[in-house]
Amino acid sequence: MRKVTGVIIGLIVIAFGVLVGLALKNKADNTADYKKYNADAFIAGDEYNGWIDDHVKGNKDADVLLVEYADYQCPGCASMNPRINKILEEFGDKVGLIYRNYLLSYHQNGTAAATAAEAAAMQGYWKEYADMLFANQSTWESADVDERRNMFADLFMNVTDGKGDVNKFLSDMEKAEIKKKLKFDQGLGDEIKITGTPSIYLNGEKIDFSGTSTEEEFYTLMRSKINAALATKAKVAE
Repeated sequence: MRKVTGVIIGLIVIAFGVLVGLALKNKADNTADYKKYNADAFIAGDEYNGWIDDHVKGNKDADVLLVEYADYQCPGCASMNPRINKILEEFGDKVGLIYRNYLLSYHQNGTAAATAAEAAAMQGYWKEYADMLFANQSTWESADVDERRNMFADLFMNVTDGKGDVNKFLSDMEKAEIKKKLKFDQGLGDEIKITGTPSIYLNGEKIDFSGTSTEEEFYTLMRSKINAALATKAKVAE
């Protein structure tokens, strides 16, 4: 009897150890240690973000690097997007922008839009698709599931001039890798305590846009910040 009891206890201990091991493995597989990442620089793909690199506009190795946390259904992000594009065009290779998803739970289609943008990125069309999502935000933001699926597919065919594989695009939207990417971006944003969208950092410093009520004030602020950062970089390099 004692031998049987001992065997049972032994099996229980082994089973418990296996369960603990699996739990720790799942935690390791699904939760990134965000303190190991430099949120102010380009982050390459790894097991925690679905092997999906940060999305970049311009030069990821530029002297001045902007990092934007945004939601495709955020109206402020939509109005910010063409302004940021203009600044990037103006400064060329001197400035780059890293875009990360920071999804707001109350946006009906924000997560679906981010998923669509990630699927477009898998065929090399992230920038074009992101710009198209922001420009057409009012057309898809209140769409139901079937409507938005068709809308996102139409937008994809538009930005690719019909050259993209729309069936692959729709299939890629279901990929686990994309879910990991969205979770990773969100977690990184939480780590640095993002309070709203759009949030934009310049070489690690959050830019305060509260005093910019007009486009010209926005451009004046951005040019001032960027030129100051470029001057500092040049001085250090002397």
